[in-house]
Amino acid sequence: MQVEVSIVMPCLDEARTVGVCVSKAHGFLVRSGVSGEVIVADNGSIDGSKDIARDAGARVVEIVARGYGSALKGGIKAAQGKYIIMGDADDSYDFAALEKFVELLREGADLVMGNRFAGGIMPGAMPPLHRYLGNPVLSFIGRVFFRTKTGDFHCGLRGFTREAYQRMNIVSDGMEFASEIVLKAGMLDMKILETPVKLYPDGRDRKPHLRSWRDGWRHLKLLFLFCPRWLFLYPCTTLMIAGLATGAALLPGQLRLGNVGLDVHTLFYAGTSLTLGCIGLWFYLFGRIYAQQTGYISKRYSAVDKLANYLTVERGLIAGGTLFVAGVAGSLYALWLWRQQGFADLDPANTLRIVMPSGFAIINGALLAFAAMFLQILRYGKRS
Repeated sequence: MQVEVSIVMPCLDEARTVGVCVSKAHGFLVRSGVSGEVIVADNGSIDGSKDIARDAGARVVEIVARGYGSALKGGIKAAQGKYIIMGDADDSYDFAALEKFVELLREGADLVMGNRFAGGIMPGAMPPLHRYLGNPVLSFIGRVFFRTKTGDFHCGLRGFTREAYQRMNIVSDGMEFASEIVLKAGMLDMKILETPVKLYPDGRDRKPHLRSWRDGWRHLKLLFLFCPRWLFLYPCTTLMIAGLATGAALLPGQLRLGNVGLDVHTLFYAGTSLTLGCIGLWFYLFGRIYAQQTGYISKRYSAVDKLANYLTVERGLIAGGTLFVAGVAGSLYALWLWRQQGFADLDPANTLRIVMPSGFAIINGALLAFAAMFLQILRYGKRS
């Protein structure tokens, strides 16, 4: 008989609760008439969890690689269902109430997310740090970065189609697996729907595997790494524009803003801002191209492809070389002025207005030439 729904539970020493979870999941399948299976992806339990899960009717898949994401990836790989519903084996979610997940998946959703804030969080089910800071902040950042309307990025109960999961190309092995599913679905313009779920206090008699600050940082880091626009493009464009504008204002002479006088010291930091911005934008371009070629990020961006194709080694060498030569010429001009004064002490306010732009031109010219050559290396990597 064809399996329609696979219910996958990651498990690491959940002897107190895994049997209950499996029984509830089986009860749901029988009661609703859904052809399905229950898979427990065991991640090295030593407390008898595997035997309890088997006795309750689950198919146990042993996953050697440690980590929440590793366990789920192994369990999902072994699943046979068209639809996959995943949830923790700690009895914090009600596996007997999965009707809405199946209904929405059948209606065409690629990903169905549970929303604990809409469904209700029972007393003692979620620490205040997670409820009022961690989950709301990370979910808000995820919505802004990836333009999704998901209200609860980190709900452990969710369902998706096998086809959608395969398109996501999930790479995370740890707790950030949960975030990656949502952000990949958003990046691929998949149909994401939500349904309210209740969160109950888990049935463990030990500390949870989740570590608030460590795993919170891993989730946040993933959000930035998968969104180079916010990691590189936006902040570095701001730095570059600010550096250019400030530098252009200060090159003719001192700039006064009320009682504050800005001079060559500010000009130096303007050049630094401009250079850092350029470096960050190159990293944005490199990262986008590498991610598209390797499948790390599945969505392609035509503007990135056009820019990468336009910036050939020859164009990069010409533009970078021109900027480099201009910087060298400015430096030689500053040296000539010094010689004209008999190598005497110079007025820093005047000399530095020549020397600093020249030095930054040399740096950014070389950077442009190197960047064009590195882009060619990436292109060769794609061909191989």
